Amino acid sequence: MLKGKHIVLGISGGIAAYKSAHLLRLLVKQGAEVQVVITPNGKEFITPATLAALSGKPVVSEFFAANTGEWHSHVDLGLWADLMVVAPATASTIGKMANGIADNMLITTYLSAKEQVMVAPAMDLDMWSHPSTQRNISTLRRDGVIIIEPASGELASGLCGKGRMEEPEAIVDAIKSYFRKSETLAGKKVVITAGPTYENIDPVRFIGNYSSGKMGFALAEEFAGRGADVTLVAGPVSLETENTHIKRLNVVSAQEMHDVCLSAAEGADCVVLAAAVADYTPETVSETKIKREQEDSMALRLKRNPDIAASLGREKGDRVLVGFALETDHETENALHKLRKKNLDWIVLNSLRDPEAGFMKDTNKVTIIGKDGSTSSFPAKSKREVAADIVEAVLPSLKSQE
Repeated sequence: MLKGKHIVLGISGGIAAYKSAHLLRLLVKQGAEVQVVITPNGKEFITPATLAALSGKPVVSEFFAANTGEWHSHVDLGLWADLMVVAPATASTIGKMANGIADNMLITTYLSAKEQVMVAPAMDLDMWSHPSTQRNISTLRRDGVIIIEPASGELASGLCGKGRMEEPEAIVDAIKSYFRKSETLAGKKVVITAGPTYENIDPVRFIGNYSSGKMGFALAEEFAGRGADVTLVAGPVSLETENTHIKRLNVVSAQEMHDVCLSAAEGADCVVLAAAVADYTPETVSETKIKREQEDSMALRLKRNPDIAASLGREKGDRVLVGFALETDHETENALHKLRKKNLDWIVLNSLRDPEAGFMKDTNKVTIIGKDGSTSSFPAKSKREVAADIVEAVLPSLKSQE
């Protein structure tokens, strides 16, 4: 499972660093190629000589080699790694990761990592439960970092509670589970739409909506993280993709999104329509800025935009189609109507009446409805966690294509 995998093992300065030697040995025995990056404080708990002997590689700690002045490139490490694991991760290191405080080699490598990052926290129980630590953990989760929850037991302080770094064997199991998961959709082609569309009125004004694109981007990352070949058709948003296996196509208007999406969907196994596409667009677009006149009102005539979901539903074939329904009233009834009318396999329902769902939020609260009548409702979660729930729901439909 781990043979040939490139793993960066980050070690920060906590007493649990002694477990990192055992973790490193287990990873190497499994066939992984491991590069250790240790913080200056980490070297107070375990020596680089021990770690280098176990990994077969010089340990990286400083930005420059002391003897030669050679630069240790955190960028190269980030590109090399298939996975980065920080174990142990102290409260200080977690805080720096969450807030981008790049004052040591471990943090700069984290900020350069292109693939998945996992964190195994280790600290005293009061530090673990402190609101600031929990805020930082929540931030890392929102950023897509996998948290390997600490265990409960006797701590270095002599107290007993939650805060012990998970045992190396359990961390290896989590790593194996990640790599198994990352291959579940290998060979599948998925198209995802995200964000709003802007419908021009004149060169400076448009009709739009409040969509941030966060849900669609989270879905793109989740599908790509499971091995799918992802094409992301994105409206005008300020977000960036993280996974290098995502092909991004930028559009502005509903017509552009329609045309690009239908073209990208050719040969796709699944299309997820998470974008908030404008239903209408101005009949005419002024080539110059419309000036404010003396009249108290201005009439704007609109025409219907093409319906992307309906267009794909008419030529569905064996492709899996997933739609979204953002409703303000009669939520389930409206979602079911949309699912049937547009020939969808799944529809994800969220309500503007819920304060933890909807536009421009980091959380969402959804109900996933299948064409077979199945319904799964979830509590409010980060949009990355919601994306994982959606992929899990759709997974059997994708597997049935094989």
